[in-house]
Amino acid sequence: MRSFVKSWIPQCLQILRSPCRLFHGCNRLLTSQVISYYDSVNRCEKELPEYFNFASDVLDKWSQLEKDGKRPANPAFWWVNDEGEEVKWSFEELGFLSRKTANILSEACGLQRGDRMIAVLPRVPEWWLLNVACMRTGIVFIPGTSQLTAKDILYRLQASKAKCIVTSDALAPAVESVMSECHFLKTKLIVAKGSRDGWLNLKELFVEGYVLKHENM
Repeated sequence: MRSFVKSWIPQCLQILRSPCRLFHGCNRLLTSQVISYYDSVNRCEKELPEYFNFASDVLDKWSQLEKDGKRPANPAFWWVNDEGEEVKWSFEELGFLSRKTANILSEACGLQRGDRMIAVLPRVPEWWLLNVACMRTGIVFIPGTSQLTAKDILYRLQASKAKCIVTSDALAPAVESVMSECHFLKTKLIVAKGSRDGWLNLKELFVEGYVLKHENM
């Protein structure tokens, strides 16, 4: 995992990356204000917003507070695997990467608001990027455990009428074995180091670079 993460993430973050950040205290006042706001909504003391999007209404607002120096640059995302390898992103970096992922889903994968995408992945950082990207675009994110069999995958693809599936090298053969029975599936996206025939590769699409079409989402 280390070689994959380090091979493409830095290329996407060159304009954002700053020296390594560690936790250095929490902005408790700001946190209490956020909690107080949502408590007020629950008590019907504040009007519910007509639309709510976690990516723009929470993630991007915290990113702006980070840019304005109104909150410490603590990680928004901190992933550590069993071998001790880690990936750490600030709110700004997570926002940037999720927008880039949103562009990949919209442009390279051809997905639109309301389309369904199944993600069958282990607990890797890309899972979170795809999740937030779907929030930005209105694509329906359908998670699946990496323990699914070919039969399980077939059932989910047929029942959901998903147009895209994202998975790893390990499960790609299972997807390929049921492709002929999945008439709605148009795009296959793989999270892996190398290419695979008939699949788009998330790593390669990141390196190619897509215009930030969703920069305001």
